[in-house]
Amino acid sequence: MNACEAKAARKRVQRYGFSSGNANLRLDFLAESDKRSTFVAEMKSEYAIFNRTERLVGSGGMQAISAARVIIFGVGGVGSWVAEGLVRSGVARITLVDSDRVSITNVNRQCPATTKTIGEVKVNAMKSRLLEINPDAKIEAVEGVYDSTTCDTFNLESYDYVIDAIDSLECKALLILKATSLPRSVKFFSSMGAALKMDPTKIRVAEFWQVEGCPLARALRQRFKRNHLFPARKFQVVYSPEVLPNRGNVIPLEDDVRQHVDWNARKAQVNGTVAHITAIFGFTLAGLVLQDICAGS
Repeated sequence: MNACEAKAARKRVQRYGFSSGNANLRLDFLAESDKRSTFVAEMKSEYAIFNRTERLVGSGGMQAISAARVIIFGVGGVGSWVAEGLVRSGVARITLVDSDRVSITNVNRQCPATTKTIGEVKVNAMKSRLLEINPDAKIEAVEGVYDSTTCDTFNLESYDYVIDAIDSLECKALLILKATSLPRSVKFFSSMGAALKMDPTKIRVAEFWQVEGCPLARALRQRFKRNHLFPARKFQVVYSPEVLPNRGNVIPLEDDVRQHVDWNARKAQVNGTVAHITAIFGFTLAGLVLQDICAGS
């Protein structure tokens, strides 16, 4: 490799995220092997992918993020963006739990939902996307639900973080009760309702019992009081007090489209939802996890 080639290679290396100190090491590699495919493989390494994250949080923070074990219940409008945010930031061990398939009505707001993934098992579609971001990530896809018949099959004590993005009131309440009874080393964060909202500036983080204006939080508190069963400890949630009316009607769908809608239609009411709100909810939850990891690193 002559001087001109070395200078050009050094620029390419630094452009893809390596520090000037590490650039010389990479140039030694390039001098030994001029194969483009090997160079591209090097550029796709975890070091390059997460260089900007490590610049912010430091090597210790990056190691802690990579080692964190996270389980996400619900991989829909909120949970899918939690997973996206975590993997892009370097979390490499995630379990995804959801029983649904990608519906055509998911495309407007859910991360893995496109016209090409309609009909796919949602956790599988999400896993494929996450592995495109970081091929070395350990992603476990569980096609199922968290309910009274399955709750004992999840070894929640083995995780560092449990994330609730469930939209079923009964299942959500059950997970909250279980997750808050775990050792305090297992952190728990929950999403309240993200439907019927448009204003991103109204999205907030608060302790569950301090939430005001959220119908889902109110329904959960009423359920806990009625059953005389309460969360064992306080926990933070993402919510918005904004509640807008549904202004449109449900659009009738053709038969060939209807087959791709809501395999597991358990919702009592279908409300309007938009991508920027569900994504902010999800990214906020991811941010709470990352802040907590770095605070302890």
